[in-house]
Amino acid sequence: MQANVAKPRYAGTKIQKLTYWLLYCRPGFEQDCAQDALRQAQQQSPVIVAQPPPILANSGYAVVALNEQALSYRELIFARQLIRLHQTIKALPERDRLTPILAAIATLPGTFGTLWLEVPDTNEGKTLSAFTRRFQPLLEAALREQGKLQDDIKLPRLHIFFPDKSSALFGTSDLHNSAASIMGIVRQSMPAEAPSRSTLKLAEAIEVFMDRSEQTRLLRQGMTAVDLGAAPGGWTWQLVKRGIRVTAVDNGPMKGILAKHPLVQHLKQDGFKYAPRKAVDWLVCDMVEQPSKVAKLIEEWFAAGLAKHAIFNLKLPMKQRVAALDSALNSIRTRFDNEGINYRMLAKQLYHDREEVTVFITRTKN
Repeated sequence: MQANVAKPRYAGTKIQKLTYWLLYCRPGFEQDCAQDALRQAQQQSPVIVAQPPPILANSGYAVVALNEQALSYRELIFARQLIRLHQTIKALPERDRLTPILAAIATLPGTFGTLWLEVPDTNEGKTLSAFTRRFQPLLEAALREQGKLQDDIKLPRLHIFFPDKSSALFGTSDLHNSAASIMGIVRQSMPAEAPSRSTLKLAEAIEVFMDRSEQTRLLRQGMTAVDLGAAPGGWTWQLVKRGIRVTAVDNGPMKGILAKHPLVQHLKQDGFKYAPRKAVDWLVCDMVEQPSKVAKLIEEWFAAGLAKHAIFNLKLPMKQRVAALDSALNSIRTRFDNEGINYRMLAKQLYHDREEVTVFITRTKN
């Protein structure tokens, strides 16, 4: 399939060229991922959608076909990676995958600076990853010999995605409009001193939402923070290790080194009822509650001027997940606009998230 020269559709008198996009996502969120991409496209202009391949449940990816709207990776919530899809091979021979793959790449325009062989984030994908590790050096050598792969980090990436052992999807990504990690996964190592694996969520959020200069500016030693629903302390630990003084609010106990840490004040209170006596730099929150209720809590803190920055999770329902998320985020936007609050807000379902989406908000000057 030559995805970028698919059969045209008509809108009025103009022929609309269609672009196919390959999106990686958390398995089980394929429909949400596609719906999110279509919604972003519709905000630009009316969308004409071709019939893409069926979205496979629990496959870890989705393909959407649009007319020429550009998608913004940073604003996509459920997509881990944004790839422009050019071609698909549906039946790779078992004994010689190299020849048809090289032939397919030869039809792609231009040259590439990086080759990423990728698989779904599924159990089958883990099995396939053994093949891609062996296949990568063989393919790289052949592409260098053909001049299609060069040592130039400014050139686009070439992605070859193997959804199974017999098919391959070929695409490219813009270095400035895509994830900078293979499979779109920002992996984190579990710190030995952290009291829970939830610490990985905040560690990943910091990496995804803030570049190095912003991390240095917004996460400074001596700052203050409130962690709502803190126990056993996974998110508090991430702040404390950066020298930030934390008020940890939770009726449950703090564990490990955080139980008596000099930078931690543990208050056994309800996170929805607590308010600090004076404003803090950071509000973080990972409470298991309806997204609308958490959104309302964030609104109240910012409207009252109690926090400058926030990272929080919105737990999603089993059904109508995109609708529930939209409702929560739009509630925050409406309140902030009505209050005259200048802000920047980003939302992403992170690799270490499960049935949730992580949101970052920072106040801006204008």
